[in-house]
Amino acid sequence: MALSRRDVLRWAGAAVAAGGTVAAGSAPAAGGTVAASGAPAVARPGRWARLRARLAGELLVPGDDGYAAARLPFNSLFDHHRPAAIARCARAEDVQRCLEEARRGRIRVAARGGGHSYAAYSTPHDGLVVDLGPMAGIDVRPDGTAVIGAGARLGDVYAALAAAGRCLPLGNCPSVGIAGLTLGGGLGWVDRALGLTCDWLRAARVVTVDSRLVTASEDREPDLFWALRGGGGGNFGVVTSFEFATAPAPEVLTVFRLRFPAGSAADVLGAWQPWSAGAPDRLSSTCVVLPDGSVDLTGCSIGPAAALLGDLARLGVDGQLEHAEVDYPTATAIMTQGHPPRNAFRASSRIADGMWDDPAAVAGTVRGKDSALLIVGALGGAIDRLGPTDTAYPHRGAPTSIEVFGTVGDLPPELVTHEVDDAQSALAGLVGTGTYINYLDPEQEDWAATGYRHNLPRLRAVARRYDPDGVLRFPQAVGAR
Repeated sequence: MALSRRDVLRWAGAAVAAGGTVAAGSAPAAGGTVAASGAPAVARPGRWARLRARLAGELLVPGDDGYAAARLPFNSLFDHHRPAAIARCARAEDVQRCLEEARRGRIRVAARGGGHSYAAYSTPHDGLVVDLGPMAGIDVRPDGTAVIGAGARLGDVYAALAAAGRCLPLGNCPSVGIAGLTLGGGLGWVDRALGLTCDWLRAARVVTVDSRLVTASEDREPDLFWALRGGGGGNFGVVTSFEFATAPAPEVLTVFRLRFPAGSAADVLGAWQPWSAGAPDRLSSTCVVLPDGSVDLTGCSIGPAAALLGDLARLGVDGQLEHAEVDYPTATAIMTQGHPPRNAFRASSRIADGMWDDPAAVAGTVRGKDSALLIVGALGGAIDRLGPTDTAYPHRGAPTSIEVFGTVGDLPPELVTHEVDDAQSALAGLVGTGTYINYLDPEQEDWAATGYRHNLPRLRAVARRYDPDGVLRFPQAVGAR
């Protein structure tokens, strides 16, 4: 059944449980999720007056107009976090001044772009938030190079690129920051066709903990550049801007949705995983598995509908199909809609090591749950054109990612946390122990080894080199033991 643009927009984002968010591009923090070691900051008027006088941007402390709104993270479960100060940085020099103050006073510090850190590490309680939001410029040059400020959010990046006829592989949620997405790798809805966001990074401007402003690229600070492409936010410095290569925007894409009824999840997952692994690179797809065993399969294929329909015919399971041929801006609008401005949730992840043996058991990890669902994404394709040590992102070659997501709503947060943790623990024994570092889960004890895998020793060495005193520390920092 072919759809009009209005019909497609109506179901955009529907592959989410009621009130939920598929935050596929969510990231810990722009330029890094950081939390300094040492005693929590104390609200000392002299300290903040000194910093305020040195900033081109604005400094907010409790009681100031705008503080109450500025302090809120995306995940409202952490609304109790109350930073001692929020520096709205307008230029790289502001970031330098903030890190100087953090070192001087041993202040807990965190950089923030989109504020989507799953555990709100980018909003440290009693600490200093280095808010990069004002540094959100986007310059798409005639040669296709895009220079993007670390405070830019994906919705604005998509719009600027589309206006220039260019594209990048980016995430699904428009309010996610470009920095956190990139630094964690950058999964998204065209990654099988174009690779990860970090694969297109050519250089980054970074303020190191000693307040130097450096450019990291293949031939300048190469170890730092390697680490920034998948090593997670907040471990090595605060990125202030990125330089990306871009691709020409596709002329036509076909978005689609297949719906399967309750109880069908085992059959769908059993057919979908080998199909998705063997699909052409142009085709990306995601299965959302609900607790009743129903499945929403959504995705996007670069090219006309005829090619997609031929691919879907080989899936081997029948569902209710909706699809539409659209241009790139319309596809972007469709694939990024359905996300609330804020949400209360718990989430975790696993990366499949290979093809799973028991799809019924995979689906069963959320069977009968009150909130937890699975967001199962196809990997491979262009992601695997680089090797597992070419960048810090270690999961090249993995066929499938699984995010376990639970919206709190009216449920007790501890119940949702238990459901998510129960599911991710079971998945580790069913599909493999890998994790996606942009979905940091405070309950996941094996996050360092499974998030970074064979790249962990090198990442820790880079962290020791660029932050020998552990200024940039938070509970799930690379240097944390």
